Amino acid sequence: MKFIYQAWWKILGVLLVVYTIIAGFLFTVPALPILHETIRNVYFHVPMWMAMFLVFGVSVFYSIRYLASGKEEHDLIAIECVNTGIIFYVLGLVSGMLWARYAWGEYWSNDPKQNSAAIAFLLYCAYLVLRNAIDEEQKRARISAIYNIFAFPIMIVLLFILPRLTDSLHPGNGGNPAFGKYDMTNEMRAVLYPAFIGWMIIALWIATLRYRIRLIENKQNSL
Repeated sequence: MKFIYQAWWKILGVLLVVYTIIAGFLFTVPALPILHETIRNVYFHVPMWMAMFLVFGVSVFYSIRYLASGKEEHDLIAIECVNTGIIFYVLGLVSGMLWARYAWGEYWSNDPKQNSAAIAFLLYCAYLVLRNAIDEEQKRARISAIYNIFAFPIMIVLLFILPRLTDSLHPGNGGNPAFGKYDMTNEMRAVLYPAFIGWMIIALWIATLRYRIRLIENKQNSL
């Protein structure tokens, strides 16, 4: 756990995010019909999901470790990664709704992927409700760990598999070509890929801060 106290990766994350914000608004983008300048939202919308998947994946890893070890710190890491993931989930939904408003004409068009994303979001909200509904600490940690392990693959199915089985406005779903296959230029990749790394690092940083705060709170409560 010494890694979370090192500064270099946090500085790297901040620099990458600052770079992608500046480059995202200033670098040129292809002139595409319908999308026009809104294509710049790909630098912010998609990285939110990548950051979310990362911290949710870490939470599953530590939920498995908790079931194997019973260590409280593993449960704390898992819950704080979920809390952080939900923040980025909301940012991904909101940025997607704004993009949909200008590309498809409305914030919520009942697109299969939008609906699946909403269901998956409620799935993780239920995880938080479940934790708060159980008073006994070890029982709460075990049940929520099991729930978390199953929630992650269900989310993957909802976001990546089901939308591909029906008509969808999203690129790469419902027979639509993947976005990057035809529309992504090398100049855009020079912004998007650092954005992935930068926001993923920021998500991990937020999760570690929440974990350290939770440790302090638990220590104070035990005094």
